[in-house]
Amino acid sequence: MRLLKFLLFAFVIITASCKVSSKTSEKTVGEPGIQFIEDDWNLALKKAQSQNKLVFVDIYATWCGPCKMIRQYTFTDSAVGDFFNKNFVNVSIDGEKGVGPQLAQQFAINAYPTLVVTDATGKPVLLTVGFLPADYLLQFANEAVKRNQQQTKL
Repeated sequence: MRLLKFLLFAFVIITASCKVSSKTSEKTVGEPGIQFIEDDWNLALKKAQSQNKLVFVDIYATWCGPCKMIRQYTFTDSAVGDFFNKNFVNVSIDGEKGVGPQLAQQFAINAYPTLVVTDATGKPVLLTVGFLPADYLLQFANEAVKRNQQQTKL
């Protein structure tokens, strides 16, 4: 009987600590790291247009090890989050579901994770593939901002 009570208690604690997110959810403000729109490309483009920002797209696969690593170690970095949340509309797309296969074809994706910065119309500015530590992701983002500024001056 004690074992049954313990297991029930453990189940309640674990269940209560799980976070369930809706399809187009974003992290709440105040959490460290990048705040992503989940699987809603059109919403990301609309927000980018209204906020005059670039779009940062994380295209991943659920089975992908490097995708899990970048989410756990890089996207949660506070400096990365501060920079990306200020300068981009961030969207995370499953490359094998919903709009993911269409974007994978559009951006010629052949590996995960693929990280793409686009303008507010969806035109690619810069793309990279694979796991990146925080400092390299910040370099990538700064380069994308720089390239976009150069393109808009033309």
